[in-house]
Amino acid sequence: MQKISPCLWFNTQAEEAAKFYTSVFKNSKILRTSYYGRSAAEVSGMPQGSVLTVEFEIEGQYFTALNGGPIFQFTPAISLMVNCQSQAEVDELFKKMSADPKAEQCGWLKDKFGISWQIVPEQLNKMMEDKDPEKVERVMQAMLKMKKLDIAGLESAYRG
Repeated sequence: MQKISPCLWFNTQAEEAAKFYTSVFKNSKILRTSYYGRSAAEVSGMPQGSVLTVEFEIEGQYFTALNGGPIFQFTPAISLMVNCQSQAEVDELFKKMSADPKAEQCGWLKDKFGISWQIVPEQLNKMMEDKDPEKVERVMQAMLKMKKLDIAGLESAYRG
């Protein structure tokens, strides 16, 4: 078992979310589902027998989706970063996952459950780590104008 793994608190959509994420990402699967028993249902107000948690894996990363009720909501203060190998992968993930075009900025998107994701081409990290501050600044300026990151545009800015 992974030492640290995120637990995502949903109102009642934990199972729907886990199924959605495992359908979007390759190399993913639902591992197990647990249900509210009598005691937990009494304390939480959730129906006995309804889904409590869904454990799932995406690309080797374990997650738990929890149906905890409407007490907490997701914010962009925490996001899940996905490193992509190609523009096709960036495009595909944006198409499948973005539910709020107004929330898109610099490779960030918000999905239909309110979770923020950063869809980032692997090339960006190399460009941002360059020792030439002018190259890094050009890339940053280009990125700040983008919603979905465009590798060709970033590389063009990098080259000057």
